[in-house]
Amino acid sequence: MKFNKKMAYSAVFTALCAMNLVANAQTVRIANQGDALSMDPHSLNESLQLSVTGNVYEPLVGRGKDLGLAPALATSWKQTAPTVWRFELRKGVQFHDGTPFTADDVVFSFARAAGDGSDMRSYTNDIKEVRKVGDHAVEIETKAPFPILPDVISLVYIMSKKWCEANKAERPVDRRKGIENTASFKANGTGPFRVRERQPNVRTVFTRHGGYWDKIEGNAAEVVFTPIGNDATRVAALLSGEVDVMEPVPVQDIARVNASGSVRAVTGPELRTIFLGMDQKRDELLYSNVKGKNPFKDKRVRQAFYQAIDIDGIKRVVMRGASNPTALMVGPGINGFSTDQNKRLPHDVEAAKKLLAEAGYPSGFEVALNCPNDRYVNDRLICETVAANLSRIGVKINLQAETKGTYFPKILRRDTSFYMLGWTPGTYDAHNALNALMRCVDDKGSGQFNLGAYCNPKVDELTLKIQSETDKDKRNAMIREAFDLHSADIGHLPLHQQALAWGVSNKVKLVQLADNFMPFKWMSVQ
Repeated sequence: MKFNKKMAYSAVFTALCAMNLVANAQTVRIANQGDALSMDPHSLNESLQLSVTGNVYEPLVGRGKDLGLAPALATSWKQTAPTVWRFELRKGVQFHDGTPFTADDVVFSFARAAGDGSDMRSYTNDIKEVRKVGDHAVEIETKAPFPILPDVISLVYIMSKKWCEANKAERPVDRRKGIENTASFKANGTGPFRVRERQPNVRTVFTRHGGYWDKIEGNAAEVVFTPIGNDATRVAALLSGEVDVMEPVPVQDIARVNASGSVRAVTGPELRTIFLGMDQKRDELLYSNVKGKNPFKDKRVRQAFYQAIDIDGIKRVVMRGASNPTALMVGPGINGFSTDQNKRLPHDVEAAKKLLAEAGYPSGFEVALNCPNDRYVNDRLICETVAANLSRIGVKINLQAETKGTYFPKILRRDTSFYMLGWTPGTYDAHNALNALMRCVDDKGSGQFNLGAYCNPKVDELTLKIQSETDKDKRNAMIREAFDLHSADIGHLPLHQQALAWGVSNKVKLVQLADNFMPFKWMSVQ
């Protein structure tokens, strides 16, 4: 263990020294508590990964500073039939290796994103066909009317068909199975930055793409991205000037950062909801002392866990006020969120004990809780607090907290009974959470991140209707009904929306987005 720590500290020290060597007036040095696990844009549907690779790769339809839809590799789009959308593609765009961008790359990329090993299938599962209708136009046909399709595909990044074939990267890197290919370590996109150097878990260097099709608003010529997992080390690097931007700032250090005079904490609400999921499918629970059955199949057990968690205590002690407890799987800022619906069940230890006893577990039971320690704000501390809360009703939690590099592959294989996850709907619409987190699991991408396999056919029926409905009032009424059903089922255990806190040097200007994406093209060094 000591040897591994020494290696980790050595890697951070080496990376920081290298950052100082390459620093200049137009270099921005960024530190994060974790690394993007791959440069493959289809390998992991995680916001840090998509934020980092989104500087290199682009979708057909992107997002502006207000998170509204904006033209990217498509200049325009329109619905030509109830189930058909036509996208006019941008002409004169080249990939970083000089290969022209065409409709062939779009057709290839959507097939890749929908294929085996892809973590982006929840964005493509209701697409029937993507077809070329000219070198610079494509049609996307959906299985049913899909009025929010442009929103849904804003995180499906386009890759070069020619480059993928030449580099044997036709299929995505599959983190669940440990399958790697060239796309994990090298990149060839159309975006404003290109990858110059990739050292996983040490540093990644991005350089401005001189042949970019659009004007780059910021003046950053180089971005050095370094993972620094230790909170104190990351804050020290910011305060000493070794890094220019870092996130997250630990909640207990925000005041110290703001008092430094040379750096500031840029804070704001985040759209991400943190929640706990439970295996509701297996007949026998994994990693538990309960044999021959699965306690989480019983709603009374799920509700007991819910009511045993002191969410206000977590907000007060662990998050130091920097969280908003929630009863829903989406938060404010997501279309379909309703304030009057956002009412948690009361924290009630005695009621929780009674529910467990009624379910046949008067003395509780043991179960493992899988949790990352370098992905969400105070993730490990939250899980430790949840474990302490559950111990009060006789439940012994065997906490398994680990780096996201091993954590995500494990839970995405569904090798878990009880887990933490955070979710920001990439469409900024409740349909995304319903489709990815609450829909019954199939092999096409529905419920791809419903890792506990919660399933209510009525919720599925409503999700499909929500997908096709164009009347806003009718649509929101159906979203409300679906959320009510899920809440009544105790399908998941929602915790809170965390707050954003980026540490930023006073010499750097940037744009903070509520989805926690960090576009390099809007960064400038003064």
